[in-house]
Amino acid sequence: MILIGQYDSPFVRRVGVALRLYDIAFEQWPWSTFGDADRLRPYNPLTRVPTLVLDDGEVLIDSHIIIDHLDSLVPAERRLFPVAEPARRKALKVATLATGMSDKAVSLFYEKRLHTEISDAWAKRCRMQIDAVLSVLEADRAAHTTAYWFGEDIGHADIAVAAGLGFIVEAHPGLMDMANYPALDRHRRRLESLPVFKDIYQAFIAPA
Repeated sequence: MILIGQYDSPFVRRVGVALRLYDIAFEQWPWSTFGDADRLRPYNPLTRVPTLVLDDGEVLIDSHIIIDHLDSLVPAERRLFPVAEPARRKALKVATLATGMSDKAVSLFYEKRLHTEISDAWAKRCRMQIDAVLSVLEADRAAHTTAYWFGEDIGHADIAVAAGLGFIVEAHPGLMDMANYPALDRHRRRLESLPVFKDIYQAFIAPA
């Protein structure tokens, strides 16, 4: 398998961490959606990452679809999303909130980076959406006293939240005060201390 994208993307990072935790061999092509758009387009016409090229040449796009495929490659007991309900839908909700928050953080960055005149209305909307998700996730995480969100083992929800928070901290310094989200801050720091998170990491690089 070939994972296309850089690990400063929270979406690429969550896939890279999952691949490593599943012990699935892969090669990373650290292409940028801007600087390497022409190379990326034949694999993904949306020129977005992550893009995963399977061994048979089939290409998967979007981190949710990629994660779903990776889960199908391992036994049910090893999957990083719960198999049984209602645990599965609860974990999916947390992961979806986290990736949605990440999407808004990326949109906010591009609004500030690519436009000469920033839309205050759009920037405010993105910040409000990020703040709202953080508040919901903080309350949810604080209600769980287990080592990870849904038990004593790491899961996709844990990974998605930590990857998203890591992106926000690096791409938007000062946007949020993590002291206001102590449960999430502990969660992020715990995961960032894991060897797999240290390995699947790239300091944020602003697109040229």
